[in-house]
Amino acid sequence: MKYDCKMSTNYPESVVDNLPKDMPLGVYYGWGSVDDGEVYKMTLSVGWNLYYKNTKSLWSLSPFKNATKSMETYLMHTFNDDFYGPKLKVVMLGYIRPMKDFSYLDELVKAIENDIYVAKRKLNQTVNLKYKTNNFVSPSGEKGNEEADITKTDGPSLI
Repeated sequence: MKYDCKMSTNYPESVVDNLPKDMPLGVYYGWGSVDDGEVYKMTLSVGWNLYYKNTKSLWSLSPFKNATKSMETYLMHTFNDDFYGPKLKVVMLGYIRPMKDFSYLDELVKAIENDIYVAKRKLNQTVNLKYKTNNFVSPSGEKGNEEADITKTDGPSLI
């Protein structure tokens, strides 16, 4: 699978709706690039962000009533500007954990920090480093900055 789309906090519903139906919801790690630029480590969540109660209707109290499945990325890099419009390409390489509801924001923050820690460790492994130079995320075949990346895979596959 390959996905590229305009970068924003969330992917468009059309992208999320085309994910494999049997794809487990949760947090993934991988490599990604913006506008065919440097390749960065990344985490990516797919599912209902239960803490924020993502819904199509703001009046829904249940996280699954009128729920909107989302796919969000976090590139491990500090950019000078926000992204509104650039093309984002990702290769997902592994699964970190299922989606979970958190009672408190600090619990969510700790989980995200752990996701980043796990992703960095996994992406530094030889088996995953080779995908950093994959022509899909890095058309020039050049290595990107080790500080940030986006990837997702059920085993090595492209998104």
